[in-house]
Amino acid sequence: MILSDIEQRIKQKIEAVGTPLKEWDIKIYRGILTGCNDAFIINKEKRDELIKKCPKSAEIIRPILRGRDIKRYGYDFADTYLLNVHNGIREKGIPPINIDDYPAVKAHLDQYWDKISVRDDRGKTPYNLRNCAYMDDFNKQKIIYPNMTKYLPFLFDDKNFFVNQKCFIITGQYIGFLTAFFNSSLFKYCFRDNFPELRGGTRELSKIFFETIPVIAIDDKIEINFLNAVKDIQNNYTHSKAFSLDEMIFKLYKLSREEETEILNKVNNYYISI
Repeated sequence: MILSDIEQRIKQKIEAVGTPLKEWDIKIYRGILTGCNDAFIINKEKRDELIKKCPKSAEIIRPILRGRDIKRYGYDFADTYLLNVHNGIREKGIPPINIDDYPAVKAHLDQYWDKISVRDDRGKTPYNLRNCAYMDDFNKQKIIYPNMTKYLPFLFDDKNFFVNQKCFIITGQYIGFLTAFFNSSLFKYCFRDNFPELRGGTRELSKIFFETIPVIAIDDKIEINFLNAVKDIQNNYTHSKAFSLDEMIFKLYKLSREEETEILNKVNNYYISI
């Protein structure tokens, strides 16, 4: 890539003060792979039906977001749910789900027996999902983002959503700040090209590309400020709030007004063009 003088100056400034994400106290995981989405991912109507037949079913029915549902600081929930018939977590002494404890869910899955019984992504029984050592991480505060996207949207989640295999999650330290940073114009300006470009301007946001990105270190006080701002904008998104978060990032990196203007203009022009 051939960069202009100001582009080189900005990227060098950002990278010089950053620590690669692989050295941060965070974990990046892929979403749930069921091996048969038709069986294990259901709509609200089926959810309500299963719970009506057997109220205990509610214990293992969890809301799930897909890659297409993720927006910048938000999501479009499609009333889609995962039958979390998990395979347990041996390290934590959590046993696999016994499908016989959930007769309505079992009856539903039996309709797909020919598919679920021969799939590779299965657990102890054909009814169980494959092993997932990080199952508990879906219950933590986390960042959700799609694995392939044009717009690089990131969502802060404190509602315990599960996600499908078209998403990644990030858990760990300073999740509020990282949500703001990833959604910022600065991130798009400096690091969009770190991710391989696919057809139509879509980018592949795989873990291996994320881990090399350098991000400025912060403290607990800064995290609180960003976390509060992120929760506020996700509760009521406005362009002015998004701009304010951009300004917080610019200030943290001590950018000049000229550098800020360069970043905003180039990012806005890029997304208008696609």
